[in-house]
Amino acid sequence: MVLPPPSAPFANGNPPTPPPTFRAPFLSPASRPSSSLWTPPSYPYAASSSALAGASSSALALGLALPAPPAPAPSTRLAAKLDKEQKPWLQRAAPRQRMSWWLTFACMLAGLGGAVVLCLFGLRGVNKFDDSQLCLVMNDQFTSFDLQNTWTRDVQLGGFGNGEFQIASSFDNNSYVQDGNLYIMPLLTSDWLGEGAVSSGKITLDPCTEAQTNATACSAAGNGVDQVINPVMSARINTKGKKSITYGRVEVRAKLPRGDWLWPAIWMLPENGTWPLDGEIDLMEARGNGPAYSAAAGASKAGAQGVNFVRSTVQWGPFAGLVAQLFGWYGLKRSSFDRGFHTYGIEWDVGWMRLYVDSRVTQTLYIETKTKKEGFWERAGFPNVWQNGTGTVEVTDPYVHNNSPFDQPFYLLIDLAVGGTSGWFPDNVGGKPWFDGSLRAMADFWGAKSQWYATWPKNAADGAFRM
Repeated sequence: MVLPPPSAPFANGNPPTPPPTFRAPFLSPASRPSSSLWTPPSYPYAASSSALAGASSSALALGLALPAPPAPAPSTRLAAKLDKEQKPWLQRAAPRQRMSWWLTFACMLAGLGGAVVLCLFGLRGVNKFDDSQLCLVMNDQFTSFDLQNTWTRDVQLGGFGNGEFQIASSFDNNSYVQDGNLYIMPLLTSDWLGEGAVSSGKITLDPCTEAQTNATACSAAGNGVDQVINPVMSARINTKGKKSITYGRVEVRAKLPRGDWLWPAIWMLPENGTWPLDGEIDLMEARGNGPAYSAAAGASKAGAQGVNFVRSTVQWGPFAGLVAQLFGWYGLKRSSFDRGFHTYGIEWDVGWMRLYVDSRVTQTLYIETKTKKEGFWERAGFPNVWQNGTGTVEVTDPYVHNNSPFDQPFYLLIDLAVGGTSGWFPDNVGGKPWFDGSLRAMADFWGAKSQWYATWPKNAADGAFRM
């Protein structure tokens, strides 16, 4: 529909303002009154015929001009096929360019080959045992507790040189085998003797393994003030005189106990000799305090690590006042060693020693003694003379081999200690309730029972040292 042009020109060139019109609201055809007739509005501009061509005859076409379509883009096709001169990548490179490319490629191949050779010789050079090199000396799966041919219980309360607070008992509720596990379970002495007896009673162990050599380690008494009977009962077992090795592999699979001031350990001592002259090998030592204990220690007490760390140590020296040690540790960031079983092991030969957790990859300590400079005596750097308080003592090398004193038979020990005054639990860390230098250290520990005993699980599955 094309609107006719106006019959007369507009005054002043502008169209007049149309009068206002009113109509009923738009209604659907079925709802419109029969008297009403809707007509489309009129527009002063004509619609183009191209816009109206596709519209329905009943529709209103607005008189708006559509924009012209864009011009086609220029073609990207080549006008003609490129000749050889227009393809520089096909041209032969200059001699120096070719040489640099081949030199780079040769260096890459040389590097790859060198890495393969390095890995191959590095792997072959790792000191380790194959199973074919070993013969079985002991394999205890703890189907029973063999106290005749394999294990012996230490029974004493002398503190084992560390001022420990436990009684190493012969009782079956402190060390026993159940469901294929060995349990070492710490219990309160008061459960056996009564609260009053710990503070002011007296006890003599019978049997006592120290009866012939150190009778003072077989009895204790409390005075009700600053001396108490060892307040905890635990156990310590060993294979001395029954099972020992010189070189080889030892592995113990164990789950550590949780509880403040517990001290689980798996270690080895020489069949014949004295400490520290003949050495000590600690496969694993730990503290039962929770992971927060490690954080409480801070950087100044880095050695005070909780149950999320285990430590391996080798000790030796001419006498007790002059002891050298090498140690290392392994820690868990999102767990702790009381939550499951782990393997604590050592591989040990004439020229090397490796201590590890679970596999060789997580070794805690590695020592080579293939040369005299690497020998244990040379490593220690002991002085020629030593002041022992009453005079000077000449210090001479008593060892025969580079790996002495670890060139003799060693037996296995497993124990669960409590507390102590040897420094294993540093003073002023983690709320420690006693001081190592105090004469009433054990009494102070017993006085803080309400604090530490609350952290000990009462069920054996979590509270015991299990192998």
